[in-house]
Amino acid sequence: MLVPGDVLLLEGELGAGKTAFVRGLARGLGLRADDVTSPTFTLIQEYRSPGTDVVLYHADLYRLTPREVDDLGLGELSEDGILAVEWPDRWNDPPEASYRVRIEHRGENLRSITVSRL
Repeated sequence: MLVPGDVLLLEGELGAGKTAFVRGLARGLGLRADDVTSPTFTLIQEYRSPGTDVVLYHADLYRLTPREVDDLGLGELSEDGILAVEWPDRWNDPPEASYRVRIEHRGENLRSITVSRL
Protein backbone atom coordinates (compact mmCIF):
# COMPACT_ATOMS: atom_id res chain seq x y z
CA MET A 1 0.00 0.00 0.00
CA LEU A 2 3.02 2.30 0.32
CA VAL A 3 3.76 4.70 -2.52
CA PRO A 4 6.56 7.16 -3.30
CA GLY A 5 6.33 10.02 -0.85
CA ASP A 6 5.45 7.81 2.11
CA VAL A 7 7.66 8.15 5.20
CA LEU A 8 7.96 5.59 7.99
CA LEU A 9 9.41 6.80 11.30
CA LEU A 10 10.86 3.72 13.02
CA GLU A 11 10.97 3.99 16.81
CA GLY A 12 12.41 1.48 19.24
CA GLU A 13 15.42 0.89 21.45
CA LEU A 14 18.74 -0.44 20.18
CA GLY A 15 18.28 -3.99 18.95
CA ALA A 16 14.49 -3.72 18.75
CA GLY A 17 14.46 -4.81 15.12
CA LYS A 18 14.19 -1.61 13.12
CA THR A 19 16.55 -2.80 10.38
CA ALA A 20 14.86 -6.23 10.37
CA PHE A 21 11.57 -4.39 9.81
CA VAL A 22 13.10 -2.59 6.81
CA ARG A 23 14.24 -5.96 5.41
CA GLY A 24 10.63 -7.14 5.56
CA LEU A 25 9.48 -3.88 4.02
CA ALA A 26 11.96 -4.33 1.16
CA ARG A 27 10.72 -7.88 0.57
CA GLY A 28 7.13 -6.61 0.49
CA LEU A 29 8.10 -3.99 -2.09
CA GLY A 30 9.70 -6.63 -4.32
CA LEU A 31 13.27 -5.64 -3.46
CA ARG A 32 16.08 -7.95 -2.32
CA ALA A 33 15.78 -8.12 1.45
CA ASP A 34 19.27 -9.64 1.72
CA ASP A 35 20.72 -6.36 0.44
CA VAL A 36 19.32 -4.36 3.37
CA THR A 37 21.93 -3.47 5.98
CA SER A 38 21.98 -0.97 8.81
CA PRO A 39 22.91 2.50 7.54
CA THR A 40 24.41 3.51 10.89
CA PHE A 41 27.70 4.61 9.33
CA THR A 42 26.57 5.40 5.78
CA LEU A 43 23.55 7.35 7.10
CA ILE A 44 21.35 6.57 4.08
CA GLN A 45 21.06 3.43 1.97
CA GLU A 46 19.19 3.33 -1.33
CA TYR A 47 17.59 0.16 -2.65
CA ARG A 48 16.26 -0.26 -6.18
CA SER A 49 15.08 -3.31 -7.99
CA PRO A 50 15.90 -3.74 -11.68
CA GLY A 51 12.73 -3.70 -13.73
CA THR A 52 10.66 -1.77 -11.18
CA ASP A 53 10.25 1.89 -10.33
CA VAL A 54 10.32 1.21 -6.58
CA VAL A 55 12.96 3.07 -4.56
CA LEU A 56 13.40 2.51 -0.85
CA TYR A 57 15.57 4.88 1.16
CA HIS A 58 16.69 3.72 4.62
CA ALA A 59 18.16 6.37 6.92
CA ASP A 60 19.69 5.99 10.38
CA LEU A 61 19.94 9.24 12.34
CA TYR A 62 21.38 7.72 15.52
CA ARG A 63 24.78 9.43 15.28
CA LEU A 64 23.48 12.83 14.15
CA THR A 65 22.29 15.98 15.83
CA PRO A 66 19.04 17.58 14.68
CA ARG A 67 21.07 20.30 12.96
CA GLU A 68 23.04 17.70 10.96
CA VAL A 69 19.81 15.92 10.01
CA ASP A 70 18.46 19.16 8.55
CA ASP A 71 21.38 19.13 6.08
CA LEU A 72 20.56 15.63 4.76
CA GLY A 73 17.59 16.71 2.65
CA LEU A 74 15.33 13.90 3.83
CA GLY A 75 12.27 15.76 2.60
CA GLU A 76 13.55 15.65 -0.97
CA LEU A 77 14.32 11.92 -0.71
CA SER A 78 10.82 11.19 0.47
CA GLU A 79 9.42 12.77 -2.70
CA ASP A 80 11.22 10.26 -4.93
CA GLY A 81 10.65 7.05 -3.03
CA ILE A 82 9.59 5.43 0.21
CA LEU A 83 11.67 6.60 3.16
CA ALA A 84 12.21 4.55 6.33
CA VAL A 85 13.94 6.51 9.12
CA GLU A 86 15.53 5.00 12.23
CA TRP A 87 15.88 7.31 15.25
CA PRO A 88 13.43 9.90 13.83
CA ASP A 89 13.45 11.92 17.06
CA ARG A 90 16.51 13.69 15.64
CA TRP A 91 14.49 14.95 12.62
CA ASN A 92 13.02 18.33 13.55
CA ASP A 93 10.35 18.47 10.88
CA PRO A 94 9.21 15.11 9.46
CA PRO A 95 6.27 15.25 7.04
CA GLU A 96 2.92 15.49 8.81
CA ALA A 97 1.50 12.50 6.92
CA SER A 98 4.26 10.14 8.09
CA TYR A 99 3.62 6.71 9.56
CA ARG A 100 4.95 6.09 13.07
CA VAL A 101 6.17 2.51 13.51
CA ARG A 102 6.85 1.62 17.16
CA ILE A 103 8.76 -1.63 17.73
CA GLU A 104 8.99 -3.03 21.26
CA HIS A 105 10.71 -6.10 22.71
CA ARG A 106 8.27 -8.69 24.00
CA GLY A 107 10.76 -11.55 24.43
CA GLU A 108 13.93 -12.91 22.88
CA ASN A 109 12.38 -13.45 19.44
CA LEU A 110 9.10 -11.62 19.87
CA ARG A 111 8.25 -8.01 19.02
CA SER A 112 5.18 -5.84 19.22
CA ILE A 113 4.77 -3.47 16.26
CA THR A 114 2.32 -0.57 16.31
CA VAL A 115 1.73 1.52 13.17
CA SER A 116 -0.07 4.85 13.32
CA ARG A 117 -0.23 8.15 11.47
CA LEU A 118 1.39 11.27 12.94
